[in-house]
Amino acid sequence: MVADEKPGQGGQGDPETLADVWEAEIKARERLELIRHKLLVMSGKGGVGKSTVAVYLALGLARRGYHVGLLDVDLHGPDIARMLGLKGRLHMGPEGGIQPQAGRENLEVVSIEGLLADRDAPVIWRGPMKHKAIRQFLGEVEWGRLDYLIIDSPPGTGDEPMSVAQVVTDARAVIVTTPQEVALADVRKAINFCRHVNLAILGLVENMSGLICPHCGGEIYLFRQGGGQRTATAKGIPFLGSLPFDLRVMEGGDLGLPLTESPESSPFSRALTVLLDAVEARCREMGQEK
Repeated sequence: MVADEKPGQGGQGDPETLADVWEAEIKARERLELIRHKLLVMSGKGGVGKSTVAVYLALGLARRGYHVGLLDVDLHGPDIARMLGLKGRLHMGPEGGIQPQAGRENLEVVSIEGLLADRDAPVIWRGPMKHKAIRQFLGEVEWGRLDYLIIDSPPGTGDEPMSVAQVVTDARAVIVTTPQEVALADVRKAINFCRHVNLAILGLVENMSGLICPHCGGEIYLFRQGGGQRTATAKGIPFLGSLPFDLRVMEGGDLGLPLTESPESSPFSRALTVLLDAVEARCREMGQEK
């Protein structure tokens, strides 16, 4: 398993033959055939709330009755398990693969953090080891049949999103940005990355579009308005929606207690409903394009 590679020591494990690689990728694709929609949540830079978007996409779709898997392939900074309040090690399932942890109703979660004896141990791996780990994740997790697999990747256009694009050939990218220009410049690179590696783009999400005041409930625009929409239009990709900055979402992530309020109870929840509707519609549309 991945945990046996001594991540804190930079080990590269035993060298793989080409036959090993092909066998592992075939195994991964066989398991992934049981999953209808695979969404890779990515961003051009850090600090845009990509993991938060991944968590609430997964929770929202699960709440709608879909069977959802949430996979954290951010090998150096896995946050998903903590944001959902999940603890403990991952275990082997009845078929000899990795057994996901139960997140919420209809939601199962796998993060590399569940394979580490020490949650604070650094993962010091080079590119080939990262690709091997992600391939193992994709091929050894016993997801079974899922409607959606949400894959949370680290920021940028490096090894992890490249590995997912190579193994999960029918994945679709959900690109996350914030409205300010420094984030939009990097997200344009992420869009071009997807096109370069033939990774289909589901659409763009603008996070932290405005701050919801905890006192009056009004919206304060911390950054420029509408940057995500303009970038999506300029690059010819769908704009899926905007999510406001809600302090309760940040606090819930720190405590491992995500919001579970009704869809109409706050500006964040209403915006999330719009985003989920758009994601469902785009998945149906892209599924018909096959």
